[in-house]
Amino acid sequence: MSEMQMEVSEVDAIVLELLKKHLEEVTVNEDNFLDLLKHSLSLNTGEKKRVIDAVPTLSQFQFDELTKVFTEERVKFKDLAKEHPEDIKKLLTKQQAEWFQLWDLYTMEALNKSKEDEAKLKEEEIKKSLGL
Repeated sequence: MSEMQMEVSEVDAIVLELLKKHLEEVTVNEDNFLDLLKHSLSLNTGEKKRVIDAVPTLSQFQFDELTKVFTEERVKFKDLAKEHPEDIKKLLTKQQAEWFQLWDLYTMEALNKSKEDEAKLKEEEIKKSLGL
């Protein structure tokens, strides 16, 4: 497996784990939703991250609507690709680069959370040593 494929699969794995955090009563095909979200050409990195971050609170209706919108988008971009192949190729390249940005964002969030947790632990240890 090439380095780029490995990185793509790493990003996919992180996002898939986050997509699995949907409400218990909501039925979602996480792999399909991941594919639709990942290949969306109309959403930028921040918008994709907002969708992913909202997963734990999304209703069945919201998932169904997002799936419908992403599916319709895919059909429309396939049609546009026939008329404007170079423009769509540029969008695809941009989309692939932005997918890696998601990995960076989630990695930085995890690092920051780890540092915050570490700082809180040190603060608690200091308070305990001072008898507070």
